[in-house]
Amino acid sequence: MAAHSPAVAGGRAPVRDADGWMPWLVGRPDEYNQVVLGPMHARREGESARVRMVPQDRHLNLNRVIHGGIILGFADVAIFAGASTVLDKDFLGGATVELNTQFVGPGDGNAPLDAVVEVVRETGRMVFARGLMVQGDATIASFSGIFRKPS
Repeated sequence: MAAHSPAVAGGRAPVRDADGWMPWLVGRPDEYNQVVLGPMHARREGESARVRMVPQDRHLNLNRVIHGGIILGFADVAIFAGASTVLDKDFLGGATVELNTQFVGPGDGNAPLDAVVEVVRETGRMVFARGLMVQGDATIASFSGIFRKPS
């Protein structure tokens, strides 16, 4: 299967780095993904995908750990980025139908946050995915989601 090329703002072709990471920069620079979450990258790892964001001070809560809202928002974006990467399809413009998240531990604001995503099933109109938010060997959250494919 060909490696998916995530959308990049401005229509530029994404560049894969030496470790297989490609930018995941969707939408305009003033829209949610880039304003709230910031730069993200994705790569395929066997039958799953790893989507990465690097926390910044704005992503932390009063306890200086990653805010739960950031983890939820990242899970929502990661199901699309992960499924697009694993299935080599463009799901931009789809809509989240359901997102379930279980918080397991605090997220370190000084380490990259990875969402390891697997596609459970794809139907004609829906994609079912699940994954784990991890930092190194630590699990931060588990999540599952369903999204409707774009028309």
